[in-house]
Amino acid sequence: METFRASGLPGRAKVAAWNALYSSRLDQVDVTPADQETFDAELTLGTLGPIRVARITCGRSSIARTPRHIMHAPGRVFSFILQVRGRGVFAQYGHEAPLREGDITLCDSAAPHSYHVEEHSEVMMLRVPATMLKERLPSPEQFCGRHLSSTEGLTCTVAAVMGTICVQLERGLSPYFQNSLARHVLDLLATSYAIAFDSVNTASSVVSGRHAKVKLYIEQHLRDPELSPCTIAQGLKLSSRYLRMIFATSGETVSAYILRRRLEECGRQMSEPQWRDRSIAEIAFGWGFNSAPHFTRSFRGRYGLSPRQYRFRQLSPCAA
Repeated sequence: METFRASGLPGRAKVAAWNALYSSRLDQVDVTPADQETFDAELTLGTLGPIRVARITCGRSSIARTPRHIMHAPGRVFSFILQVRGRGVFAQYGHEAPLREGDITLCDSAAPHSYHVEEHSEVMMLRVPATMLKERLPSPEQFCGRHLSSTEGLTCTVAAVMGTICVQLERGLSPYFQNSLARHVLDLLATSYAIAFDSVNTASSVVSGRHAKVKLYIEQHLRDPELSPCTIAQGLKLSSRYLRMIFATSGETVSAYILRRRLEECGRQMSEPQWRDRSIAEIAFGWGFNSAPHFTRSFRGRYGLSPRQYRFRQLSPCAA
């Protein structure tokens, strides 16, 4: 295993250097620390057979992966994220997982996501090739961003096994045992998700897979103001009727999903101190809205507050 530390990077350019290192070794992301002067982080990498293992420690900060990062990314990977210490909030596919010690969530490298570290934290990731995971979870996208609590099903057992992997790899583990352990851990994780989210999706595997592809397409193009059911159908080479049928299983229309996701991302960005200097209109237009009055009406309809009131409440000291 190899370890990298932000403390060994150049002072003034430490954050930029850490972003470059993280992006080259793991995934292209933007890491934004709450305090650049005191920022510190550590990344440990290893392999467990076909699975890549990563352990990350850092202070209060935000990690974001956007369509810009995904555009030229190599093969698709799903990462099981275990919160080892501290707290964080992971968001993807419209789901938000508040993570505490022992909790787990799933991340899709092909879709935008964010992870906000609320205090000095340590997380562990098992990065699994998409084809390998889909042998156990046919539509893993439906679980991304969902919160698997340490108190549910087999989560506690899986967390304990994951927590020992880095120790075993540091001590030295033969390839034979690595492959065997990788299979057993993935089987445990897949079973944990099946138990915890048994009622998430009752549609057929074909419709479920199509639905996942549509959601991924929407997430990747959410900022495009031209995104619509028509452009989605054209982009995925589906008929408009079939697209409506696919989404009917979720109880939400395509247009409603797009609007909800845009409002959620605007609300999330307005809640983050690092976006304090951006106007509400800039944020809204950045997420595909092209009419300020329409955004304000839609936002008030969802959150019961005007965007300005919502932002003030989220960023006021008493809300921290």
